[in-house]
Amino acid sequence: MTANVAVETTPEIPLWNDPNHPVAARVDALVAAMTLEEKIAQLYGVWVGASDKGGEVAPHQHDMEEVVDLDALLPAGLGQLTRPFGTVPVDPALGALSLMRTQARITSANRFGIPAVAHEECLAGFAAWGATAYPVPLSWGATFDPDVVRRMAAAIGRDMRSVGVHQGLAPVLDVVRDARWGRVEETIGEDPYLVGTIGTAYVRGLESAGIVATLKHFVGYSASRAGRNLAPSSVGARERADVLLPPFEMAVREGGTRSVMHAYTDIDGVPAAADETLLTGLLRDTWGFEGTVVADYFGIAFLKTLHGIAADWADAAGAALGAGVDVELPTVKTFGAPLVEAVTEGRVPEALVDRALRRVLGQKAVLGLLDPDWSPVPPALDGVDLDDPEALRGRIVLDRPENRELAREIADKAVVLLTNDGTLPLARPRRIALVGPNATEATAVLGCYSFPRHVGVQHPEVPVGIDLPTLRDTLTAEFPDADITVARGTGVDDGELSGIGEAVDAAREADVVVAVLGDRAGLFGRGTSGEGCDAESLTLPGAQQQLLDALLDSGTPVVTVLLAGRPYALGRAVAESAAIVQSFFPGEEGTAAIAGVLSGRTAPSGRLPVSVPGSAGAQPTTYLGARLAHASEVSSIDPTPAFGFGHGLTYTSFAWSDLVAHTKEAPTDGGFSLELTVRNTGERHGTEVVQLYLHDPVASVVQPVRRLIGYTRVPLAPGEARRVRVEVPADLASFTGRDGRRVVEPGDLELRFAASSTDTRLTATVALTGPERQVDHTRRLHAVFAQEAQEAQEAQEAQEAQEAQGAQEAREASEGA
Repeated sequence: MTANVAVETTPEIPLWNDPNHPVAARVDALVAAMTLEEKIAQLYGVWVGASDKGGEVAPHQHDMEEVVDLDALLPAGLGQLTRPFGTVPVDPALGALSLMRTQARITSANRFGIPAVAHEECLAGFAAWGATAYPVPLSWGATFDPDVVRRMAAAIGRDMRSVGVHQGLAPVLDVVRDARWGRVEETIGEDPYLVGTIGTAYVRGLESAGIVATLKHFVGYSASRAGRNLAPSSVGARERADVLLPPFEMAVREGGTRSVMHAYTDIDGVPAAADETLLTGLLRDTWGFEGTVVADYFGIAFLKTLHGIAADWADAAGAALGAGVDVELPTVKTFGAPLVEAVTEGRVPEALVDRALRRVLGQKAVLGLLDPDWSPVPPALDGVDLDDPEALRGRIVLDRPENRELAREIADKAVVLLTNDGTLPLARPRRIALVGPNATEATAVLGCYSFPRHVGVQHPEVPVGIDLPTLRDTLTAEFPDADITVARGTGVDDGELSGIGEAVDAAREADVVVAVLGDRAGLFGRGTSGEGCDAESLTLPGAQQQLLDALLDSGTPVVTVLLAGRPYALGRAVAESAAIVQSFFPGEEGTAAIAGVLSGRTAPSGRLPVSVPGSAGAQPTTYLGARLAHASEVSSIDPTPAFGFGHGLTYTSFAWSDLVAHTKEAPTDGGFSLELTVRNTGERHGTEVVQLYLHDPVASVVQPVRRLIGYTRVPLAPGEARRVRVEVPADLASFTGRDGRRVVEPGDLELRFAASSTDTRLTATVALTGPERQVDHTRRLHAVFAQEAQEAQEAQEAQEAQEAQGAQEAREASEGA
């Protein structure tokens, strides 16, 4: 058998299968022809695992749900297949064959021949065995580079599409509010503008490959009390509007996302899954979103079991459907027989089912799943002989060299150099003591949604599937002439102290110590970072701080390297480490990126997407604090960070100068034009990240002391300078006023050009004039940056001056005549 046949159709194509008709007309015709059971079958998924033998998928046995009977379900149809590649380890080619055969079974079982949408996790790469493990989203934020994130997402999408996947459950657009939360590694950072711009770039990349991007978690999940997973969220309307919602708004407006996942959260007593004002009023009626809203896994059932707002499964289904949830994931529960019964009895209007169904079928039509020439054969198997499944093993490669190159680029750009007394880059050290629990742990670079940490740990008999060099491996390659002594010291979180003495002895015999500390990613308590792995404080896990302090006492310079999923307080190391290198789970190429920074082969250019705390217990904190959130004489707790949001050093130096505000006053519907010069005054190439913060001294409601409104990366050779220009629309000064409307108020503002939230270099005082102005979701969202080589700028100014002088001389000559 060869994979080149499409699903057979009759000579007379039904309207819903005819791509020559508008999608809406095709959908209406199909809805009208379906029974209630067939309609509802399109509104849920089934959790399955692909077969490593190439056979059909098998329902996933999950401890939260009973196993479904596919034979009983499929005659009515099926909306989605949940994670066929991301449930058990399976060779990609055999997984694609398994999915193909299952889709053929699904289409042949239902009378309309409708296939299922297959979705997968793709938070740090396609979560499939053997697929590239990219850096986690917190590292995306550290790059301050939307373009590289867009390119990564496009590559992820192409791999998913090639094996028959249609939808990806990413990106996470939750803004960090408490770094103790275990899912910080899944976020992009603590600033809504950074999260919005990087997240929107990811959406664009994924959607460009034909994959439906899914924004999550809408909204408020990250604002849980005490950083506990799935805990109550105490969020006011203004914090929700000005901090938590903007990334989603940007991704909907500018990213072209086609799906949104509701959060588990309840805010002020209303769970997101049952919040009509959120999922319909704001998302659809105001923002104009036209895609599908999918449930976070088991989230509809939680309306009964956790939130207590539904008496039974039918109540839960009706509440979610009425609010605007279209698809129940991961598997059928409330949207199955309970919903059928509730509609039949009149408890839930069938019109709500039809509303969700139109969205689901419309998306399937756009994906081509209703077309007469649709084939279950994925692109990677097209034209391939499928008669011998075992011959397919290894045929599809999801970790190609170009993927690894892209993973390396992101990892390189995401490494953040926090401190350096001149020890780095290391100058051909003769003896290196490599110490710490993550020095020789291959998976220390991976987040909890990478396949090896998410699924692979449950199958220790299966090889990891990708090349994961340890830091010992990459340092050995980076410093081939060095004598590297390895000492574990202690575990990530076992609290073991017996190995610290050996580590200190190794340190005393070395020229430099590289202490590799941090996290182990896992799920629900099986790690120190990840979903359900929340931290009581931001002290390094286990006995790692004791190990670090002992190394600092050894007398040998200590370079502290962190492979972590969140920022940690580092105690004495902030002042006493020779250098600190922060990396947030940098993916399969991460140790090579770190080794390159240590040797100087790579110039560090990452910036902190989250603040590093000065003390372990001063939580929750964020740089987006109002004046009362900062240190004061009336509290014994000092929340001042050790390193602020946006901080990061390089191996060169930069001078910022000549700030000019071409517009110092503008109406509330206008904007400001500014420019400054950034020059590399050092001896090495480097990248400065120019960050623009807004300070509003007087406003009608309390504002953060500063908030990021723009940024740009400026790469410069030694001695090179660039003139950086920026146009700042007044809309960026908007906030939610006392009456709930978003407004731009007249008054003075400070536009602060800074190297971080705690390092302002140049400030322009400007003023908005005229009446208060109301804005909405159509407001301008970005400051527009442009860069020009300083030499060209100076030449242009000289030419303009010469022309002006010539014009003046001509006028004088004319007047004299």
